[in-house]
Parts: sequence; structure tokens; C-alpha cells
Amino acid sequence: MSDFSVKPVLTGDRTVLRPFTEADAEVMVEIIEDPEVVRFTGAPSGELTLERLRSWYGTRSEQPDRLDLAVTDRATGELVGEVVLYMGVPPLERSREWGRDSDARSCTFRTLIGPRGRGRGLGTEATRLIVGHGFEQLGLHRIELEAYRYNARALRVYEKAGFVVEGVRREADLRDGEWVDSVIMAILDREWAALSSTAR
Repeated sequence: MSDFSVKPVLTGDRTVLRPFTEADAEVMVEIIEDPEVVRFTGAPSGELTLERLRSWYGTRSEQPDRLDLAVTDRATGELVGEVVLYMGVPPLERSREWGRDSDARSCTFRTLIGPRGRGRGLGTEATRLIVGHGFEQLGLHRIELEAYRYNARALRVYEKAGFVVEGVRREADLRDGEWVDSVIMAILDREWAALSSTAR
């Protein structure tokens, strides 16, 4: 199985996923601070400065254990968000060393799309592009994600891409004074392969 050290350019009908550069930080700070992004993904940990983001996005291409790609509008080249595959430790696996390894061939997926990329199918296509890359080029067996139950738009995108709900972490987080559920979803390599080209 390949590792994440190769940072590809993935091209769809509406989007191009490409490696990040330091220059992307100025747009990403606007996206990360967007109120809807904060509502669905949480506030950034620590102080969010342009210098910090330049350092972060400028070093994404050097990371062998994760694949961070910028989501751009193919028609205009505008940066609208990000998709990530990484060796995170999902909540249900915290008791052992997990993530993406040669035995499990598994990883975690996350994405965020800023206001200029919403409602046009860009997030849906970006999800399918990176998931397809994970299975078809990286040889992954399983891709997992977690999303707040109230993020209905994202859950629909994931379902359309073939993700299956595996469970709910009830009242897993406290947001704005209310306990919220977190939905765990995953897709397996054979499930991805079984999807018809029209379904994708």
C-alpha cells in the first residue's frame, strides 16, 4: 500500500483537488473562521493567526501520515475548502494504536467547505474524488468519519458518496450549552467498488 507522501492533483468535472501551499493561508483563514464552518467543525484550537496558518498549510506537502488537499473550483481556480485523509485515532479506537497502518489499511476523513463553495456540488465531488483516490490508488480498506448529527447537509453528502452510518456517540460534545450527538460513518473498499459510475 502506498503512503500519503505523494500529494496528487485530482480533477473532477467541477473541482480540482491540489496540494496546499503557504499562499493558501489567507483564504483558508476566512474559511475556517466562517460561522457555519465553526458551527459544524468547532473552533480552532489555539490562537488562529495568519502566520500560524502559513506554517500549517506550507508544510502539508511534507506530511507522510496525512493527505491534505485544497478544494478548488475548476472553472475559476478559487480555493473553497479542504479534504483530508489522516492517521487520526477515531473515538472508538482510542484504547489501541490505530489510524492508518499496514494491517488495518484504514484512515479517517474530514472536510470543510467555505461559503463560496456551498450549494454547487463541489463538496460532494471533492469527497468522491479523495475517497476514490484512497481506495483505488492508496489501497485503503476502510475510510471513517465523524460528524455532528445536526450537520444534515454533510451527512447527505457522505451518504451519497457511499458512507454508511455505523453508530451514534450520544451527547458526545457540548456546543452552545447543549449536548449534541456525533454520527460515526464509514465506507469499505468493496462497497466503493460496488458503486456504479452513475451512483458516483
